Amino acid sequence: ANRDALVGVHEEYAGDPRFNFIALPKNVGKRKAQIAAIRRSCGDLVLNVDSDTILAPDVITRLALKMQDQAVGAAMGQLAASNRSETWLTRLIDMEYWLACNEERAAQARFGAVMCCCGPCAMYRRSALVSLLDQYETQRFRGKPSDFGEDRHLTILMLKAGFRTEYVPEAVAATVVPNSMGPYLRQQLRWARSTFRDTLLAFQLLRGLNIYLTLDVIGQNIGPLLLSLSILAGLAQFVTTGTVPWTACLTIAAMTIVRCSVAAFRARQLRFLGFSLHTLINIFLLLPLKAYALCTLS
Repeated sequence: ANRDALVGVHEEYAGDPRFNFIALPKNVGKRKAQIAAIRRSCGDLVLNVDSDTILAPDVITRLALKMQDQAVGAAMGQLAASNRSETWLTRLIDMEYWLACNEERAAQARFGAVMCCCGPCAMYRRSALVSLLDQYETQRFRGKPSDFGEDRHLTILMLKAGFRTEYVPEAVAATVVPNSMGPYLRQQLRWARSTFRDTLLAFQLLRGLNIYLTLDVIGQNIGPLLLSLSILAGLAQFVTTGTVPWTACLTIAAMTIVRCSVAAFRARQLRFLGFSLHTLINIFLLLPLKAYALCTLS
């Protein structure tokens, strides 16, 4: 619907032989647009950048240096929220991205197996991509074509093909994040469905990966379940006995404070203490949303 907004960009760069614009006749979704571009490309490396993302000047250089190792099939950069200062929610999401990149992805990269190279800034080896495109294009779930969760699925296909996937913290990309709760929850719903759908593929990989990654994948799936059971048990205690489950409440609070304190120390930024608020969002909004995602995977 906003194709006219691209006219200025097209006019400025269309005459430059370094650029090749592919105008598809209609919006076919991210996956098919990616595939169309990859099949028309000829370089050794392919950089995927979401349209709402701004790259630091040295991103391509830093990612390409990591890709010099022929065993690496994909590498992602560090993500930040370009609109961090807009609302309290964008500040929280910016911290959430920092933690996801510099805790989860950084730890997985120690073993050469980042489980999801995020779409705003991810570089792929073209020869590996071409060999995986048919699988990527024809992903189905319960007989229906899949039209979301591209980043995670493509990363897992890379790992299945025997390539390493890496994280490069020095390659920084700033992307627009949801600034209100409605769009944020819709985004999280898509991501939760994608994670659940690709968990089976991830489990198939674990035999060939490090034991840490097995624990990581299991923890990411069992953790929310255990937290949900704790909350339900606490609610049952309150309803049946009228007593507050202080042990559960204090345990969750202590774990939150420890995690945020460690993040504040590692990032050298006190603002991460405020990420404690995300625990309330997780308990009262994201856990029910993940349960809904699990029940509506189709």
